Amino acid sequence: MKPLQAVWVGLAAVVLGAGAAAPSADQASDALAREIFKQLVEINTTDSVGNVTTAAEAMAQRFRAAGFPPADVQVLGDNARKKNLVVRLHGTGKHRPVLLIGHLDVVEAARADWSTDPFQFVEKDGYFYGRGTQDMKDDDAIMVATLLRMKQENYRPDRDIIVALTADEEGGCCNGVDWLLKNHRDLVDAAFAINTDGYSVESEHGVPQAFRLDASQKVYADYQLTVTNKGGHSSEPRPDNAIYELAQALLRVQQYQFPFELNTVTRAYFESIAKVATPQRAADIQGILRDPPDEAAVQRLSASVPDNAIMRTNCVATRLEGGHANNALPQRAQANINCRIFPGHSQEEIRQQLIGVIADAHVTVRYVADNGEVRERGSDRKGFPPPPLMPEVVQPLERVTASTWKGLRVIPYMSAGASDSIYTVAAGIPSYGISGVAVDSDDMRMHGQDERLRITSFDTANGFFYRFLRALTSQ
Repeated sequence: MKPLQAVWVGLAAVVLGAGAAAPSADQASDALAREIFKQLVEINTTDSVGNVTTAAEAMAQRFRAAGFPPADVQVLGDNARKKNLVVRLHGTGKHRPVLLIGHLDVVEAARADWSTDPFQFVEKDGYFYGRGTQDMKDDDAIMVATLLRMKQENYRPDRDIIVALTADEEGGCCNGVDWLLKNHRDLVDAAFAINTDGYSVESEHGVPQAFRLDASQKVYADYQLTVTNKGGHSSEPRPDNAIYELAQALLRVQQYQFPFELNTVTRAYFESIAKVATPQRAADIQGILRDPPDEAAVQRLSASVPDNAIMRTNCVATRLEGGHANNALPQRAQANINCRIFPGHSQEEIRQQLIGVIADAHVTVRYVADNGEVRERGSDRKGFPPPPLMPEVVQPLERVTASTWKGLRVIPYMSAGASDSIYTVAAGIPSYGISGVAVDSDDMRMHGQDERLRITSFDTANGFFYRFLRALTSQ
């Protein structure tokens, strides 16, 4: 019996019990995907103490056991605990390859903050709990399960399918997609890339509302705010207290609202979503689409966190430290401001805007590079224009979406976050954010406490991605 066939037979017993009829291919794939999902969540891949290489090697072992040649399963990287997995399923070569990317690293998670152990895969109340269940070990597991299923079925796509599971998307620097492109471009070069980071199906109480095709994204930037003075004895407080001054600066940033903006992608998104929105929301959307926009409508939509995130540049304080003793005036106070910059504006432009908003010569604003280096200025690059919506990607996506969720429309979308697509786009590889995962708008827990994913969402996404990848590679 071949190794992968043995896996499928073993899963039959898991799904239906010993002696029962064999499961369908979809049932077996769902069971395998869940098994992989559990394995990945329970491997700590945080930047501080985790090990991405352990997760990469665990997935590599699955591919090797399934019969993938060693040359097509490579674990690569300069950092011993931050290596990347690159796997290739060979096709007919009729078309250039498709690259699927997803990161294995996750953000930090403190056990004391969670109701469950963040690095234990817990199933309860119709959800899977654990760090990475939304961002993004769910999609990593689905990509692995899909490629293993295709191998078991002896499927031969019309183009090579490359899967890259990588490090350093959430934290750290220089060991992930960027490193692969710079050091092993031949292994990951492709006609286009599908980045499964995030979720595409916007839902309310488990009911899908729209399928968001990420065709653009914001620019990521960190800024260090620093206040220093001579300090002194705490019995004689002074108004130039470093912490007080920093607090005032943070309050000004919090209260400042960057200007409302639209680009071709966000305009297309709002035009499409207005057709299925509530009457008030639809009216507000029409208001912001006018020239000039209706300011009252802008403010009403800005009250929605997801809408506000794609309507302007946003900056928020994420870290704070200061002082050196309980009985002394602080000599130094420091904070990190994280910004997600609307395309068309540079990191340096936003740094200058922050200086103007803070309006305090005692507060120094510096740019923090991806490698942690603090610099006097940021980059002048203003992001990349969105790639064209390639028919060979959009058409199969629309077909499979319509067959998976009746009546659901594919809508171009700008991601409010930032992802590894910045590297593939910079390398000249058109990149699209596509995932079959559905997340309720009021239950987005990525990077947060008690991260979880609805079980039915995971299973549906697994089936969707398999059908989409087949449609994408059999045109």
